[in-house]
Amino acid sequence: MKLQIDGRQIQAMPGASLLELVKQLGLDAPELSRRPLAAKIAGEVFTLNYIPVRQRDGDTERPSIRRAMAASNGEVRLLRYGDEAGKECYLRTAWFVIFLAIRQLWPKASAKTSCTLGSSLYIEVMGVPDFSPERLKEHIAQLVSQDIPLIRLRVPLTEAMERYEADAQPDKTRLLSWRQADYFDEYCYGDFSDYYYGEMMPSTGFLTVWDVIPAENGFIFVYPDDQNPEKLADVPSMPNFFSVFSEGERWCTLMECETVADLNDMVQSGRIRELIRVNEALHEKRYSQVADMVCQRGARTVMLAGPSSSGKTTSAHRLATQLRVHGKKPILMSLDDYYIDRDKIAPGPDGKLDLEHINTLDCELFRQDMAALLRGEEVELPTFNFLTGRREWRGKHMRLASDSVVIVEGLHGLNPAMLPEDVDSNLIFRMYVSPLLPLNLDNHNRIPTSYLRLLRRIVRDYETRGASVQHTLSMWDSVRSGEKRWIFPYQENADVIFNSSTLYEIAVLKKHIFPLLTAVEPEDPCYEAVQGIVKILNYVLEADVDDEIPPTSLVREFIGGNSFYR
Repeated sequence: MKLQIDGRQIQAMPGASLLELVKQLGLDAPELSRRPLAAKIAGEVFTLNYIPVRQRDGDTERPSIRRAMAASNGEVRLLRYGDEAGKECYLRTAWFVIFLAIRQLWPKASAKTSCTLGSSLYIEVMGVPDFSPERLKEHIAQLVSQDIPLIRLRVPLTEAMERYEADAQPDKTRLLSWRQADYFDEYCYGDFSDYYYGEMMPSTGFLTVWDVIPAENGFIFVYPDDQNPEKLADVPSMPNFFSVFSEGERWCTLMECETVADLNDMVQSGRIRELIRVNEALHEKRYSQVADMVCQRGARTVMLAGPSSSGKTTSAHRLATQLRVHGKKPILMSLDDYYIDRDKIAPGPDGKLDLEHINTLDCELFRQDMAALLRGEEVELPTFNFLTGRREWRGKHMRLASDSVVIVEGLHGLNPAMLPEDVDSNLIFRMYVSPLLPLNLDNHNRIPTSYLRLLRRIVRDYETRGASVQHTLSMWDSVRSGEKRWIFPYQENADVIFNSSTLYEIAVLKKHIFPLLTAVEPEDPCYEAVQGIVKILNYVLEADVDDEIPPTSLVREFIGGNSFYR
């Protein structure tokens, strides 16, 4: 069979793996930035261990690879660390090696993935008083040097569940009890087996750039740098972020909802309605506390920022309500009105407009207006017309009364470039909003914050803007890139970080999003991305409880029915 691997043709002989073919072509570079980690065939990701041409009929293989090979006409694209899917393969392999090392050194230990800190992952280790990050690092290095092959196996579901139960991993057993298929794919080495919901690299030897840093009750595993994979990423100091995430985990424990299996039990029993009520009460309490902080400081402006689909707009309205309780007169503003005219934005190297860039805003005009408002002067505010792509002046004048508080909502709200000079810093309160979901699939597999935001955005774009799944997904990489550059670096500047996640919403969002996802056909270019979303949602039990969600809920910003927009 003739294959075209990264544009180079080769005859694939029976029994030869993709990795062997890559080596024959001389494409197996030692540097991580150039080294192939996985392959994409007809939109699907496959490990380099896969064999395109079997030696004999009947050999076990994933049905999807035969379908992908047929659909691709033999075209194979290699994935490297610079590709999102390639990076994910690298990280999944790292997690397997980490938990294998912990199991071999401390068999009775319980380890749990926690929050992401920049390009690193905090992992909590429990049940072993003699845990040593230094010893763990040494053992991981040994496993890497052994270059252990990582083979994906398909086993009967009952067999996998029995193995995890006997292996003291009840979290995995409970999760698999909700799996619809009668089989399960896993990776094994010796008596250790695990799975991370996607492909891995061919062997442990591919794990070349990493580090282990001691941390309270565990350690931080450091990834390669996104821009230069040959070196380690910087580990940012994020005490505020870490504190808020830890509080979320304690909240999960209190509500007895730490994993998707716990959430499913609540859906099945009907207790999810109580979870909704308590979760919404918690949010209301948090907004009230933020309002207290604003008033105690005597702030006149709240700069409210956060990444896409974090719930900034609803948060601004709910904070405004709480400020009214204090006798204040809140005024809502949007940084979007300070966009410069679209025809004045220079396109990026790819020819597209980078609308996440700070330079798309008229920062100077905003600083001037805000400084004037804080001096008690009257200003005329602009309005941006998104239909024409131009700024308009509609005679909208504003002057702050003695009891007014301006809430400015926007992506760049915490960027120092937006803050006026020569203004008393106590007059400006900075608030960062993000859904820091502490819910895990199981102890070894967390649900990324970005995953929840993507679910929210797909549902909102479809429900309120008529946008397709394909349209939202086509923009997501650009959105994420902009966030990493312009939003995340400034989150620790906030006076308060507000966790906008709710433990119940993933079960609610499934009802709205699943029909949209399952309608995407295999030949669609976004099929792979959709399957990545579906893979997690398949374990989530759908909750038909929209009637329990109050009209002021942050979740209503995405599923519809928000009373702030009526």
